Amino acid sequence: MPRKKAFTLIELLVVIAVIALLMAILLPTLQRVKKQAKAVICQSNLKQWATIFAIYTDSSDGLLPEQLIYGLGMSDPWMYPMRDHSVGTEGIRCCPMATRLANPTGQDGRDERGGTFLAWGEHRFRSKHGPRLNYYGSYGMNSWLATPAEGGSFVLGCPSPTMRPNFWKTTKVKDAGNIPLYLDSWWWCAWVKETDRPPEYEGQNTPFPCGCRDSIRRFCINRHDGFVNAAFLDHSIRKVGLKELWTLKWHRNFDTRGPWTRAGGVRPDDWPQWMKRFKDY
Repeated sequence: MPRKKAFTLIELLVVIAVIALLMAILLPTLQRVKKQAKAVICQSNLKQWATIFAIYTDSSDGLLPEQLIYGLGMSDPWMYPMRDHSVGTEGIRCCPMATRLANPTGQDGRDERGGTFLAWGEHRFRSKHGPRLNYYGSYGMNSWLATPAEGGSFVLGCPSPTMRPNFWKTTKVKDAGNIPLYLDSWWWCAWVKETDRPPEYEGQNTPFPCGCRDSIRRFCINRHDGFVNAAFLDHSIRKVGLKELWTLKWHRNFDTRGPWTRAGGVRPDDWPQWMKRFKDY
């Protein structure tokens, strides 16, 4: 009788082993490509927010939004003053690396601070200035990009009245490509100072998100393999090294050669352990 052709057990095991080996080789590459794709989408989101901001400020001849209560941003989260100028903002509030909300149910008393891979806020925020609104995202704004209002109050340990000259007030300034606008963040705003200390460990939050102490930690998160994505005042978009954050021009009198820069004398061993492997600036 003719003998039927078939794979032997050894041949099947060899095929399975080869497939497993190829998967082991390809999976890290696929994961890396997936992260790169998410980073590109993140930059696209920031580009759209920068465009919305440009439309908003162009309509006021370059003047930045007025801040009524310093420490509470623009008296409402930064997306609200611009919402009439935006289209489809629901899809661009979060970096694809951080879409899960810190307080998805809007539970009172629950921490709304985000994290490296966690969006800040809740779906329904009880605003003091209006009805409950969508209040969430994974980007934060440079709080110095504002016009301080006369009679505004300074609260929660945020900038004192003597720091009024630090505000940008207008978009018509030099070196706009080094002035951060929006960045990956675990909170929606920050008053960055050159003396701000880096996070002692990955994802460290400040004690209270509206305070000013070491607020650069809100942006110093390892969301994109040692970098965060950022939009700048000239509408450019690029990734920023975590240690590079201290070299950006956050406010008018910010020292870009401050104590946490190489020009200011920081040494590699001065950084927290989790940051030592990142590029120095």
